[in-house]
Amino acid sequence: MKFTKCSRLRGEVTVPGDKSISHRSVMFGSIAKGTTEVHNYLQGADCLSTISCFRKMGIEIENRGDAVLVHGRGLRGLTRPAAVLDCGNSGTTTRLISGILSAQDFDVTLTGDASIQKRPMKRIMEPLSLMGASIESVNGNGCAPLRISGRKLHGISYTSKVASAQVKSAILLAGLYADGETRVTEPYLSRNHSEIMLNYFGADVRTEIEDATGKASLAPCSHGNATGTYGSANIADLPGQPQPAGRATAVIQPATELHGNLVAVPGDISSAAFFLCAGLMTPNSEILIRNVGINPTRAGILNVIRDMGGDITLLNEHAGSGEPTADILVRSSSLHGTVIEGAVIPTLIDELPMIAAMACFADGTTVIRDAAELKVKESDRIAVMTENLTAMGADVTAADDGIIIRGGRPLHGAVVDSHLDHRIAMTFAVTGLCADGETQILGAECVNISYPRFCEDLKRLIR
Repeated sequence: MKFTKCSRLRGEVTVPGDKSISHRSVMFGSIAKGTTEVHNYLQGADCLSTISCFRKMGIEIENRGDAVLVHGRGLRGLTRPAAVLDCGNSGTTTRLISGILSAQDFDVTLTGDASIQKRPMKRIMEPLSLMGASIESVNGNGCAPLRISGRKLHGISYTSKVASAQVKSAILLAGLYADGETRVTEPYLSRNHSEIMLNYFGADVRTEIEDATGKASLAPCSHGNATGTYGSANIADLPGQPQPAGRATAVIQPATELHGNLVAVPGDISSAAFFLCAGLMTPNSEILIRNVGINPTRAGILNVIRDMGGDITLLNEHAGSGEPTADILVRSSSLHGTVIEGAVIPTLIDELPMIAAMACFADGTTVIRDAAELKVKESDRIAVMTENLTAMGADVTAADDGIIIRGGRPLHGAVVDSHLDHRIAMTFAVTGLCADGETQILGAECVNISYPRFCEDLKRLIR
């Protein structure tokens, strides 16, 4: 991809379906009884890997483009695949499916591309092993390929060192098959799509949030309804609410059966983030992004944008399949630096590369900390962002757990290496629209992982 500076961005865009929710709809539908009908399923490479894996385990899945029909066979309906399951570039597929496979009555090996084979899997291997699973790294390095032999599982109480929805979800999915209650405690509440959808499919899941005194209270994780409610909270209030600062514990009871359902996948806020920041950074711009998921465990970027002085408006808020959504109107703004840390980090971990680039166009200094998780994504995003922003003339410094951006310096085009990381490629496509000269992005085909039509949608807004 090559981009040059543009004068303004105008128009509407509808981003693809949420990647996290798309993965879960096929996984949960496969182990439910009956047919699950999924609308707005993300047709990106990662989510297609999930479909492929479950097809190889005997699940009939009709991918019609506009809808995906999953003909589930129940919790014990999967069959041994004839070959190794290839998860491609998808960490979500690899980690979540491990929780399900740990309880099956067959052996299986999971692998993925070169990136997946470098990403840490000990974080799921440890708790699943404590539940009685047999899961080992084939190469003995704590990474894929993983060899899993199904076992009878028992419930555990597990405290995770990281707030990770993938870790939490792998344990909860194994907990469906356990002989007793399973509890997963995180330092902060990570995205809760699994809890919402598992309840929607008939599981018994609850979330407890501790306050500063250690007292626990229940957090919403139930299916929404036609009146526009999300759990016990009004969705109009959710995006502006701070993320709970206390520890969060997800609790699941063993299940006898899940039931197929209708799932309407909202637009992915991680994909919308590129247009949100593009509209803020580019002068004389106004962009309307339709039907975006604004689940508060994912919508931290909205709070950060407001903290930086960004002009965004939520329109047409409603709930569907338990997930609140809205149209988001964004206009170019004069931004200022901020500090991004603590409990908000899990709610915007995938958006941090784009936020870091946007901070280059803000007055003052922006500090991102408590984000060491960026090092173990599709690339080391701290190192890659520092390298590429510096190449474009930005004043940035890498830290052990984040990055410091001193804004206000004009950027110039450069040759940017995406390191085959889709979020890096899309970040620098947007940044290239605000930099002098030409920006060339190497390995740009990786955008197909989450947003196949990204380049087309972005260029359509250029005026």
